[in-house]
Amino acid sequence: MLKHIQVREYAKLTTDTSVTPTPDVAVIKPDTFNWLVSLSEQPNSGRFISFEKPDCLRLHSYVGYLQSPAGEGIEVLPKISNSEYDAQNGRAVLCKMLCSALHLPYKEAHAAQLTRMNLPIHEWIYNQFLTQLNRLVASGLRFDYLRVEEESKFIRGQLNVTVQQRQPAERAHLFHIRHDIYHPNRLENRLIKSALDYIQDNCRSPENWRLANELSHILSPVKSLANPMTLMPKWSNSKTLHNYQTIKPWCELILEKMNPHFQKGSHRGISLLFPMERLFEEHVAACLKKLVTPPWQLKTQSSSKYMIEARDKLSDTDKNRFYLKPDLLIDHCGEHRYVMDTKWKLINSSNSEKNFDLSQSDIYQMFAYGHKYLSGNGELMLIYPRHEGFALPLPYFKLDNDLRLWVVPFCIESDRLVNGEWIDNLLTLTSS
Repeated sequence: MLKHIQVREYAKLTTDTSVTPTPDVAVIKPDTFNWLVSLSEQPNSGRFISFEKPDCLRLHSYVGYLQSPAGEGIEVLPKISNSEYDAQNGRAVLCKMLCSALHLPYKEAHAAQLTRMNLPIHEWIYNQFLTQLNRLVASGLRFDYLRVEEESKFIRGQLNVTVQQRQPAERAHLFHIRHDIYHPNRLENRLIKSALDYIQDNCRSPENWRLANELSHILSPVKSLANPMTLMPKWSNSKTLHNYQTIKPWCELILEKMNPHFQKGSHRGISLLFPMERLFEEHVAACLKKLVTPPWQLKTQSSSKYMIEARDKLSDTDKNRFYLKPDLLIDHCGEHRYVMDTKWKLINSSNSEKNFDLSQSDIYQMFAYGHKYLSGNGELMLIYPRHEGFALPLPYFKLDNDLRLWVVPFCIESDRLVNGEWIDNLLTLTSS
């Protein structure tokens, strides 16, 4: 088993050694504490952490893996229940949602492998990359013709006449030639080799290291890249590279999220974090898309409506403002029918006194969606994760005369919305 700190979302991280560690509280080294503070202050790091006390930090709704330059690792798993925490189940949920976010198929074997190897999430990602690379090597790497210019005793390919004319007399027996060689050193393979080199240097799992070492020998003719992320957009999606499609997301994830070179100097480390709100949204969308068939269409992050609409479209100053972007929008023959938003929050269906822990701003948001996208007439849905405190849908809320809001749990184990009264009004989301 690989030793690391394991917590869940919203956990506290403290340097106070008198504290008893739990899934919601962890004791970290002062060096790690300072590194986390400096990391949170960097541009584009996101608000993944905040101060509780001078010696205590609180994580936000981000999951993944952090490793300080000193080597202390922190695995952050989803908070899927308020009761006793099951780390293996939390990891399986994270892996499933991560596959949805990367638009990759998820197999139950992945979760079983995770349990068997007892891997933290970053080692699981390494393993997915290595497994895909092993399959790619077995099916055959794609080669490409590369132009080589060199000085040779023999003419091969094309003579570089311009350079040859300047050849000094004492080297007249040598020829400046150009020729093509069929070689695996193409861009996609070099990006893969860069990710492989990183894994070989940083993985701690013996099984991962063994496989990485074997593959590294096979890919020895391929050169890695010094700055791979700048070249990632040039990855070809041609039909000849069809068998490269499954490894590309893992390669990009490793190079972009896990490479410590995006941090400078003493702040280097591993920062592999994902916002749970976004992962949940991507996963729900992927599951619901399987249920929606033509002429119905499910759209994500639609932004065709605005809170403030222009009075005069010819004016430069009078324009549409504050666009409204629901997570999920279901159309029928081009007409908006249903609007849905996902929320990664554990609400309580028995807490009527506090509005079931629903956010007032979320209700305002849904009200605006209903009037702008549905013209005040139709069905809205807020989707929250199912747990012991929210196992069944709530009765609908009447936002206006002809506008209803359903609050429905999504079961992560079955990848289905929990059945309820809403089914009679949103028939397209029911499985056949």
